[in-house]
Amino acid sequence: MSKTLHNGLEILELLTRHPHGLNTTDIAIGIGVHRTVAHRLIRTLEAHRLCRRDDRKQIYLGAGLVTLAEPVEQDLRELARAVLEELADSLESTTHLVVREGAAEVRALIVTPPRSARPHISFRPGQVDPINRGSAGLAMLAALPAQDGERAEVARARQRGFAVTVGEVTPSITGISAVVPHRRAESLISIGVSVFDSSNEEELGEAVIAAAQQLADLLR
Repeated sequence: MSKTLHNGLEILELLTRHPHGLNTTDIAIGIGVHRTVAHRLIRTLEAHRLCRRDDRKQIYLGAGLVTLAEPVEQDLRELARAVLEELADSLESTTHLVVREGAAEVRALIVTPPRSARPHISFRPGQVDPINRGSAGLAMLAALPAQDGERAEVARARQRGFAVTVGEVTPSITGISAVVPHRRAESLISIGVSVFDSSNEEELGEAVIAAAQQLADLLR
């Protein structure tokens, strides 16, 4: 095994657990190498856009990782897009596919507005949110074994098959999400809808469950 490559990958894994960044000394301590070695590894990762630093010399994961990840997620994107478009048009609302991003966060991979002219919610793909806020993250937590101290909304989502939150990601907006079944814990994904009016909550929940199952069947 290449020790240098191993240390470089350890830096990326360490930064994944610290989204607010680390300095060079923190990284050196975190992977157990001398600060000079850490500095050299970081410079190499920067050259490949796999990490970046701000004006405070804090180091973060870089945009080059998105380019590397793109082919891995391409099949998922292609299969999910048609499912999301059909759901968005049938509900006349914005739909989204969200993926688990480590233990504590989720990321919006695809956001699909309805093709109708009806007013709808808009937000950009790539948005990262805590896994314990918003319907997408709660739907994923509900797919995991129950934990002491978990939110009541997670337990309710486990019973209903879909999670509902109001104003947790976007003010005044209701999110309704269901996890795509037959996925490993570390690769959970969810399909959801963002709406202004949640008076037909059960109907919306059944729709996202059906879409999530449809995508699961395609992925299998």
